[in-house]
Order: sequence, then C-alpha cells, then structure tokens
Amino acid sequence: MGRVAVGARGLDVSAGRHRLSGVERGRVSFVGAGPGAADLITLRGARRIAEADVVVWAASLVMAECVTEHARPGAELVDSSRIAHEDVLALYARAADEGLRIARVHSGDPSLWGAVQEQYDAAAALGLEVEIVPGVSAFGAAAAAAGRELTIPEVAQSVVLTRLEGGRTPMPPREKLREFARHGTTMAIFLSAARTGQMVDELRAGGYPDDTPVVVAYRTTWPDEVTLRCRLDEVEAVCKERRFWRQTLFLVGPALGAAGTRSHLYHPGHFHTFRKPEPAARRALRAARAAGSGAP
Repeated sequence: MGRVAVGARGLDVSAGRHRLSGVERGRVSFVGAGPGAADLITLRGARRIAEADVVVWAASLVMAECVTEHARPGAELVDSSRIAHEDVLALYARAADEGLRIARVHSGDPSLWGAVQEQYDAAAALGLEVEIVPGVSAFGAAAAAAGRELTIPEVAQSVVLTRLEGGRTPMPPREKLREFARHGTTMAIFLSAARTGQMVDELRAGGYPDDTPVVVAYRTTWPDEVTLRCRLDEVEAVCKERRFWRQTLFLVGPALGAAGTRSHLYHPGHFHTFRKPEPAARRALRAARAAGSGAP
C-alpha cells in the first residue's frame, strides 16, 4: 500500500505519479464512502479510489477498508482529520500542476454537511476536472438498520433532513428545529447528540408528543453500531446512559411506529404504461377511493 502522508504542516506531497505539466488534466473526485461499512461504497466510488494517485480521507469518519481495499499500490494516502483546509487546497494545486488524480473521500454522501462546495469551487478554479460521486447517507442506513420505511402512506410522505441550531455552524434564522417539527412528518436529525435535551425540547415545542417514536442510531454499519427504538421523552436518558455524544443520528416521527399499508401502485386494479388493470379489481379500487378509504 502507498505511503500515508499526515501532519498539518509537515504534509508530504512528494509521492504519486508525476506528469509533465499540460500533458494530462488533473482530476478531483469527491467520493461518498457511505455511512461506515466498507462494502457500502458505490462501485464508481471504489473505481475512483483505485484510479487515484492521492487519496484524501478522514480516518475518524471513514472505515479504513473503504480506502485500503481499493487504493492502488504506491498511491499516497492522506488523513484529512490531521491537516487543515489549506493543506488540502495545496494538494489540489499540485494536482493541477502535475496532472494528478485525487480521490477526496467523504463519509456518507458528500452533498450533506460535507464542506464540499468550497473545495469543489477551488478545484474548478484551478482548471481541474471535478466530479462528485454520491454515497449512501447515514439516514438511509439508519432506517435500514431499524427495518423502517420513512414514508408511510397517509402517515408521512416527506422527510426533513436537518440539525439542531446553536452548534459551531450557524443555522439560517428560519431553519429552527421546532419550525420543521410543526410539519409532523419524519425527521432525520444529524449532529445533535451532544445536546439531546435541547433537541427534545425543540421537537416538543414544534408539536411532537412525548410518545412520538424515535430511532437512535449510533455509528450505523460500523462494527460497534447500536440501533435503539424509544419514545421522544426517553431520548435524553437513553443517550446519557449510553454516552452517545457524537456520531449519532436520530430518526423521529409517527411513520417509525406505523404499520405498512397496502400500496395501490402494485394493486391489480392499478394500471400504468407497462401493466393493464384487472377490471374487477379496478372497479373495487375506484370504489375504495370514492369512499375515502385513501391510497396514493
């Protein structure tokens, strides 16, 4: 495996394949590694890591196998948790000068709380080819671990992805947790485990009753993952008892406790481009809709 380069100011950027300037355009690929498990990275993401001269990844958030199982021999591996943003930009500048391919590996999906946009813009300004390879987000992995669908007909048809205000990154004034909670639909709450008491208060203020189902997902898909179900009024005690201060996601909403309903999409009376309805089933389905029994 390649040399691991670390250190905020002692970054070793001498490894990797050198190309004469102008011979080949460099590339930065922002790769979503998924929520943790090495086998949840996409095929495209694995290919980009295998092609890379330099792989930049956060060892504190991405399982090592996501990188080591795919990186080519001789590739330079850089732990981004030990360097500053300016050091990463220096790597991008080097990629532009030498025509290097860089895989910048992010946990989950890069489009959510990944600080990707400023890096993407900087890499594009350097004339590099830039792409984003999506990954599996932690909220989808948490729902899968809990065996729950987040959208249940007639219960919840929307999912709000957000975080508690008051952290290191300011929230826009209109994006308060209690305001999102007023919708009463499913919520996936990131980056809030250190302040569960405040989170619960905000959700209550937005209208969620104390018996609202909650999934507490700690390090989902990692070897030490924990997935718990509880009520809203139990969340704070659960997190304190388990010491879930970070790397914990909360799924909240009535859909998490609702039974599945019959989807009319696969009803024999439903039709679409590829399937004709059964006449009797079609009449029964239309009668049910007219009676207000409801179905999508």
